[in-house]
Amino acid sequence: MKSSRIVSVVATAALSCALLITPASADLPPIIIKGSHFFFENGTQFFIRGVAYQQDVSQHDTSSISTFVDPLADVAGCQRDVPILKELGTNAIRVYAINASLDHSACMRMLQDAGIYLIQDLSNPSSSINRDSPEWTTDLFNSYASVIDAMASYSNVLGFFAGNEVTNQVNNTNASAFVKAAVRDMKAYIKARGYRPIGVGYATNDDALIRTELAHYFNCGDYASAVDFWGYNIYSWCGYSSYTTSGYDKRTEEFANYSIPVFFAEYGCNTAMPRPFTEVQAIYGVNMTGVWSGGIVYMYFQEANNYGLVSVAGGVASKLPDFTALSKQLALATSTSTPLVDYTITDTSPQACPTVNQDWAAASTLPPTANIDLCKCMISSLSCVSAPDLSGDDIATLFGTVCGLDSNACAGIATNASSGSYGAYSMCQPSQKLSFAFDQYYKARGKAASACDFNRNARIKSPSVPCGCSSILNEAGPKGTGTVTSMATITGSFNCPPFSFAGSNKKSAASAIIIPGHRKRFLWLLSSAPRAISMIAGITFKFF
Repeated sequence: MKSSRIVSVVATAALSCALLITPASADLPPIIIKGSHFFFENGTQFFIRGVAYQQDVSQHDTSSISTFVDPLADVAGCQRDVPILKELGTNAIRVYAINASLDHSACMRMLQDAGIYLIQDLSNPSSSINRDSPEWTTDLFNSYASVIDAMASYSNVLGFFAGNEVTNQVNNTNASAFVKAAVRDMKAYIKARGYRPIGVGYATNDDALIRTELAHYFNCGDYASAVDFWGYNIYSWCGYSSYTTSGYDKRTEEFANYSIPVFFAEYGCNTAMPRPFTEVQAIYGVNMTGVWSGGIVYMYFQEANNYGLVSVAGGVASKLPDFTALSKQLALATSTSTPLVDYTITDTSPQACPTVNQDWAAASTLPPTANIDLCKCMISSLSCVSAPDLSGDDIATLFGTVCGLDSNACAGIATNASSGSYGAYSMCQPSQKLSFAFDQYYKARGKAASACDFNRNARIKSPSVPCGCSSILNEAGPKGTGTVTSMATITGSFNCPPFSFAGSNKKSAASAIIIPGHRKRFLWLLSSAPRAISMIAGITFKFF
């Protein structure tokens, strides 16, 4: 079947003008989470009828590509596409990556006016957790937090994904510990910044060997570190399959007692073309709506992978047969909803954390919270540090050198997800971690000048411990193997002025805040943006 042209150049211009002069409607009401369901504020249950809306990013390992198009900063693209999404019957889109520094207000207003919510991934192609070498760092913290800062003010932001298929097979299950640390820290960040409650979740692949362990791991433990919703990327219903043949019945049974909302974060097998989307009737039918909260079709844009609903060429969009089929199926779908007033939450207990074994390598103990000030305190206290402006390759080579010469020198920056052992400084920047290892090596050799050289890639400096750093450095311990539960400084506390570090300023330097966290201990959270006084747990803290 030939595609039908739906937007001409003239129509596009007219539509653009109409969108720009149409009075703005009221903001959409935020979606709230109660138990395992989504609800509007008025108590009506909300089911996601979503479409993945972005080119390229989701089908690639985000650590291997360096560029992407931010669809929410493309005003012309939104003017072209939002009416099409509305025509389809969409009430939500998923965007895999944005540039937090760009302006998204125009596109977000168009989505608001069209009644469309957003689920936004926090990672991007240059800032994500690498499944092959996972870590959770201060740089990633700042990047993810910047996305939250950019989007949290919009009432039609339904939630954030802290990861997408980071663990995708048995040999990289350890990466899940680092993603869960990101979930923990971003949930705490949202609370610390005083934003409205916005859920943080994870999108998983459908791997038969680890699907259960993944779902249990991200739901287990305390609320502060568990996901708020669970996205399932599933492609098992192909063509004219069925509820049982596709395995939808088994997946529904598995999540029947899950304590948080679950939905399909991607669906739409394309082995039979054009896609008939007969699974839509099951997803929104009586067998599934008691457990599932809808789903997101992959995807809007037609590309080489042949999953598109719409083809875009020269700024003009054309509907494809898949669009017509999906539109018809969504129009026929009716969901049996439960009003909030009649909803009783029965599944309140989280899942048990999976046992570490040959198929699962992530212990329940998580990496430390990314703490910029702890890293700065540590650097200030060192006597031997790395040379400035080392390249990433140089740092990697020097890590191999110093850790190979003395493994004990690297204990404070090491990570082991299987045992749940993490160095206190494992979340610092690479150059900071290298400096710590150099300093450990240097001190273990009696501070001999030759021990702080490494072919002129290290240098000796005078150490100092700024006011407010002593307690956290003591908790980290001389080898960096301790657990830090305190804070570096709070303005006006300890009868000392706020400390500063070379190269930092009020605009870019992050300051620490203290938040009730994991098992009633205190967690560190950091803010890199200007912020007024915030009140947390009855204590006043100041952001710099």
